[in-house]
Amino acid sequence: MKVVLSTLNAKYIHTSLALRCLKAFSEEQFDIDIAEYTIKDPAMNIVSDIFSRNPDVVGFSCYIWNIEETITVINMLRKIKPDVRIILGGPEVSYDTGFWMERIPEVDFIVIGEGEETFHHLLTEIEGEGKYHMVFGISYRKKRDEQEEVLINPPRPKLNLNELPTPYRFKEDIPQLGSRVVYFETSRGCPFSCQFCLSSIEVGVRYFDIERTKSDILYLIANGAKLIKFVDRTFNIKREYALDMFQFLIENHQGCVFQFEITADIMRPEVLDYLAEHAPAGVFRFEIGVQSTNDPTNLAVQRRQNWSKLVRTVTKVRDSKKIDQHLDLIAGLPLENYDTFRGTFNDVFELRPEELQLGFLKMLRGTGLRLDAHKWGYIYMDRAPYEMLGNDLMPFGDIVRIKRVEDVLEKYWNAHRMDHTLLYLVDRVFTSPFDFFQLFGDYWEGRGWQKIGHQLEDLFSRLWSYLETLEPGEQQLDHDVSLGLMKYDYYLNHNYKPRKTWWEFTMEKAEWNEWYRELALNPGTVSEEFAALALGERELHKHAVLEKIPFDLATYLATGEINKDKHTMLIMLYALDQTTNKPKPRPYMRVLDPVVANSQ
Repeated sequence: MKVVLSTLNAKYIHTSLALRCLKAFSEEQFDIDIAEYTIKDPAMNIVSDIFSRNPDVVGFSCYIWNIEETITVINMLRKIKPDVRIILGGPEVSYDTGFWMERIPEVDFIVIGEGEETFHHLLTEIEGEGKYHMVFGISYRKKRDEQEEVLINPPRPKLNLNELPTPYRFKEDIPQLGSRVVYFETSRGCPFSCQFCLSSIEVGVRYFDIERTKSDILYLIANGAKLIKFVDRTFNIKREYALDMFQFLIENHQGCVFQFEITADIMRPEVLDYLAEHAPAGVFRFEIGVQSTNDPTNLAVQRRQNWSKLVRTVTKVRDSKKIDQHLDLIAGLPLENYDTFRGTFNDVFELRPEELQLGFLKMLRGTGLRLDAHKWGYIYMDRAPYEMLGNDLMPFGDIVRIKRVEDVLEKYWNAHRMDHTLLYLVDRVFTSPFDFFQLFGDYWEGRGWQKIGHQLEDLFSRLWSYLETLEPGEQQLDHDVSLGLMKYDYYLNHNYKPRKTWWEFTMEKAEWNEWYRELALNPGTVSEEFAALALGERELHKHAVLEKIPFDLATYLATGEINKDKHTMLIMLYALDQTTNKPKPRPYMRVLDPVVANSQ
């Protein structure tokens, strides 16, 4: 019996751990192929590939991001292979199972919840006597008196994780380990009961054997894995376990990057101290779900969160400069209106995370919040991803406004294209970070820019276009400082000397040449480091760009002080180091007297 296990990943670089778990458990008895696609692949291409494998059974792993596209594939597959058995599994169909059996009549079975043992038992019955009533944890169809009915069997007891075979050692995966994300679990379950999250439904946390876990990680690293993303809901729930794993990964990483979901307010100080001292820069990434800083909201969704301890953790990790942090917010939670969400956003942005993801509440099937939706007046999408469209305190109009914040937040802060400029604007010019992103987002959408693409130059010119609409002194904006910082950020965004800019050069060619000559003859007027490069005039023409900045840029970067009594000649050098594929630009600055700067 030929079995194909399939899913539609959100992106090509993603891989499905679920499919590999199922195959590892059943491959000794059944002929199983894994066939992964993406939600962007044409349905015809997917169906054609599955058809070419000539399966007797096809299983699909279903999530909110792929269920609708998967249904299209199933509809087509049933028409061209009427006798194939189609099985669904995954979190999207493990709840409201009767609804899915009714909505997708082409489906024969749904595996509910933890799938390894259930799926294996089901395959055994498909190949054997068809005693589906004996397979705990499935839904299936049965004909009685020419009528078809949907039956749902009792759930299966939780598995002993240490009896499961490893899903990480398939030889066919080795060629792609270095170019795709490897998803890895060291535990299942979550100790918390947040009512918007599916993880809250499973009580308790179970761990895989730590020695087997370490062995699998070493195997993946040895075979070229570059990014391992742990899917544990709270990686640091056990202090000793987390400390042991962090130490192991630090000692064995070999350049591999590891990403974890952690609960920041329970991270122990001794673990933070260990990471600050021993973690190599860039090897760990933390994803931290803050969601809301509004106490009534957290109470309403049964979410325990100690804000002061969370701030302590995020601040200490940030100050160590070792670990990038990704902080999550959810707009639309109960008892959160536009103003309190503005407060949540500003609270979290103050922590300066490397990435701040602003998401919108999704009313997931099976969650307590969806069951109590009427209590808060929720309206939401009928189909996945079930995003909320409003509630008693946050109408649809507010959701639309906050989506504009999300749009420019992603393009500007999370992309880190102009950090110096943005920090100046949010700290010194606008009332708060949220207000800047909101006002700029409103301006962005008002010009229809959300409908068109953008190059790097476009992002800078569009921000400058908005800043030019503000009068000098309005909201304490200094156009000279804004423009100078934007030019500096723009040059930092290039690994090689840029061929174009988004502003008009202020120096004529003759003046440029004079400055190249001056810098070659008197490099010590810039710095000892610059002089040590011993660059001649010809080399400066090749590697350097020059720009006058009408304030003391070096002092501002060092202290935050804005001094317009002194100007700056910004000298940005590119591609001096030919041994790397991505040589970083090197900025140098020479202080100028404003009278001299303007006269040259």
